[in-house]
Amino acid sequence: MKIETKVHKFIIDYEGQQINALAFIPEGEIPSPKALAVFSHGYSSHKGSLLNWPIRLAEEGMPSVIFDLPGHYLGGYSEALSFESFKLNSPNLFVAAFEKLKSLSNTQPTQVVLGGHSLGASFALMASKLPELKDLKQTLVCVGLGQLPVGAKHLFTSAFYKSTLSIRSQLVSKELHPDKVFPWINEMKKDFKISGKRIHFITGADDLVVGEGGSERMIENLKAQGNVVSLDLPPKLAHHQPELAASFIKKFLKKEGFFS
Repeated sequence: MKIETKVHKFIIDYEGQQINALAFIPEGEIPSPKALAVFSHGYSSHKGSLLNWPIRLAEEGMPSVIFDLPGHYLGGYSEALSFESFKLNSPNLFVAAFEKLKSLSNTQPTQVVLGGHSLGASFALMASKLPELKDLKQTLVCVGLGQLPVGAKHLFTSAFYKSTLSIRSQLVSKELHPDKVFPWINEMKKDFKISGKRIHFITGADDLVVGEGGSERMIENLKAQGNVVSLDLPPKLAHHQPELAASFIKKFLKKEGFFS
C-alpha cells in the first residue's frame, strides 16, 4: 500500500489574529482513518518542533494537524492579548484545527487523538473536556508532561538556567512571561480535573524539565480520577527534542488498534 502525504497550510482565527497551522493528509488507496490527530507544541516553541509526529502518522493513513499557540513568536507574530484569555481560549484551537482537518480529509471520524508537548499537552487535556469534542472517543498523548513535587521550583527558575529564561521570555508575548506561565502551569497540573479518558504519557528519562518521577506523580493523580493512563520512559528524549517522540506515539497508537 503506497501512501503519499499532502501538506495543507491554513489559518485559524484567534481574537482577530491569524494562527498558523499545517495539516498532513494521507492520499492513495487507503482505508478510512479510524481517527484524526491534533497536536500543539510547548512553551516558547512552535509547531515545527513536532514535525515528525504528523509525518509518521500520515505514513500509517492517519490525518493529523499541528498548530502554533498564540503569542509564540517562533511560530508567528500573533500576540496573546491577555494571559487570562490565553488560558481560556487556547484549548479551543484544538477544536478549530480538528474541524478544519475533517474538511480537508473529507472524513467524519468517531475518534480523535489529542496531544502535544509540555504546555501543548496541558492544553490538549483541557480541550478534551470541551463540549464540541464530547461525542468523540478520545485518546490523549502527553509528551514531556509532569508534575513537580510540592514546594519545588521550576528548573528554568534556577540560577543555572537564568540566561535561558531571559531568552525564552523574549520569544513570547509580554502577557506570557515565565513569571506568569510557570506558576500557573504548576498549579493547574496539581488541581486538574478529568475523568474517563485514555491517556498516554511519553517522557524521556533524560528530561530534566519534567524531572525524576514528574510524570508518575501526574499519572497517579489522573488514575485516581478514573482515567486509564500509561507511560513510556525512553532513555533518550530530552525536553528540547520532542520530535524524537514520533516513533513512540506511532507505536502506542498501533498498539491501541489505530493502525493495521
